[in-house]
Amino acid sequence: MKKQILSLFFLVLWGKAEAQAVRCAADSKAVENAAIHELISRKVEEMRSEKLRKSALEEVIRIPVVVHVIHNNASGTRSGSNISDEQVFSQIEVLNEDYRRMPGTPGYNTNPVGADMQIEFFLANIDPDGHPTSGINRVYSSRRSFNILSETRAISDLSYWDSNKYLNIWVTTLTGSYLGYAEFPIGNYDGLESTDIDERVDGVFIDYRAFGRKTGTVEAPYSFGRTTTHEVGHWLGLIHTWGDTRCGTDYCDDTPPAESSNNTLVCSPLYSNCRGVTTRNMIENYMDYTVDSCMSIFTQDQKARVRAILEISKRRQNLLAGVDIFEPVNDQLVLKIMGNPVEGSGLDCKVLVSEARDYKIEVFDDLGRVLFSEEYTNSLSRVIHIPKSRVGSGMRHLRLSSKDTQIDRRIIFL
Repeated sequence: MKKQILSLFFLVLWGKAEAQAVRCAADSKAVENAAIHELISRKVEEMRSEKLRKSALEEVIRIPVVVHVIHNNASGTRSGSNISDEQVFSQIEVLNEDYRRMPGTPGYNTNPVGADMQIEFFLANIDPDGHPTSGINRVYSSRRSFNILSETRAISDLSYWDSNKYLNIWVTTLTGSYLGYAEFPIGNYDGLESTDIDERVDGVFIDYRAFGRKTGTVEAPYSFGRTTTHEVGHWLGLIHTWGDTRCGTDYCDDTPPAESSNNTLVCSPLYSNCRGVTTRNMIENYMDYTVDSCMSIFTQDQKARVRAILEISKRRQNLLAGVDIFEPVNDQLVLKIMGNPVEGSGLDCKVLVSEARDYKIEVFDDLGRVLFSEEYTNSLSRVIHIPKSRVGSGMRHLRLSSKDTQIDRRIIFL
């Protein structure tokens, strides 16, 4: 039986100078969510085994990011919602400080359960068409603002890059004083079949006044870039520390139970009494609602949970599998086959180049007949999909060629 698992998202009201107002819209199907979270917890335990520890838990993961700046500045000047490049750069810097627990930065902590998540973010240098890019994509819209509760697809329709290859971050003006929103990754695991979210809204949405650190349009008290750190945490599979219910669970044993979210503008200790035990809330955790300046901690269990979800979510797996197309290569032309023999709908192969160039990829049968052919002009590295419907079943011959290089491979399509 297919189960629909609704997306988890985080919505925070703009606090201004008054006491911080907080509002969270969580899943309405708590039972089904509990089922998948329990299964994720079992996956975490599997990954704690010595066999998987080195490969799965200690690897540094790099994630390519595209920042879509959706603005209503018809002149195109860098003002208002058309934020500056420097503001974007500052946010990427914050993400790396926070997710790497970087010493000497606000993202560092000395908490004994504090974790270096070993996740790094970089602005993509190749666009979906294989051309060079800054990773910042500016799009004008006559709309002054968007309702995050109902118009994520409207935002995505203005600018979207394949979420199987990029972390999409949309920065725009959100109505209702909302700061941000993120989609939760869904996957199939251990008999629980779930329907994934629409890939075109699989990303992070941030109000332009809460994106970046102490520069440009960011407004206090959300001026340290932690809204994006929090939302990316959801995109990676983390939930709120209080479990979205009184004394609920976030399935991480090293985050203390909390009666509710912590909606404070100061970093004073707060306490909860859950199940008759009084404990200090971890107000420093990025997955709480405390003000930006209080946040500095991801925990070891949160790290393990993220690593498990990256193993479960097919879309996240696709993204990580293709990340090397953004890395420099020494050879002029490199071909990497992703699965041979080929099962499923077709073959994905990576073409890696040292600089932009023209190249062609072809598939032949044993008689030398061309079954598939695509040419790319002045293109950088890319992943190319060859549909089985075009080439059929059996032994096939794959050729990648450029002006001065030719690479041939034998491929079996089952």
